[in-house]
Amino acid sequence: MSPHDNDPWQRWTARLLAVLAADPSDQLAWAREHQVRTAAVAEDVEFVLRLAESMAERGTLATDTLQDLKAIDRLVRAVDARGRTDLWAGSLTADVIWSEVRTTARRVLVARLDDWRLPLPRRVAPQHVYD
Repeated sequence: MSPHDNDPWQRWTARLLAVLAADPSDQLAWAREHQVRTAAVAEDVEFVLRLAESMAERGTLATDTLQDLKAIDRLVRAVDARGRTDLWAGSLTADVIWSEVRTTARRVLVARLDDWRLPLPRRVAPQHVYD
């Protein structure tokens, strides 16, 4: 699983895990730069978990990795329930759960890539729909 993998599911998963596994200072800078809300992170985690379940069904994701992704989802849902509209940068500094998320994301990346240090992805700005 690398961010350049041909499988779009693998790429999406690797990019999110790169953000979740990054050092706290890098996460904070990235979150502030992109003005990401905690809810958006929670939605991305939920989406990646669904992708991971499909990957596990196809046999392209190990059971222990799926369990780790489920653990990340549970942790992030708990944070999201408390701060749905907050910016993620504020949640990162206020909630210690992010440390556990970071540790688990790193474990997944090390198991898959032998390293957790991946470049942080660029975030695509939402597209505006005009009538």
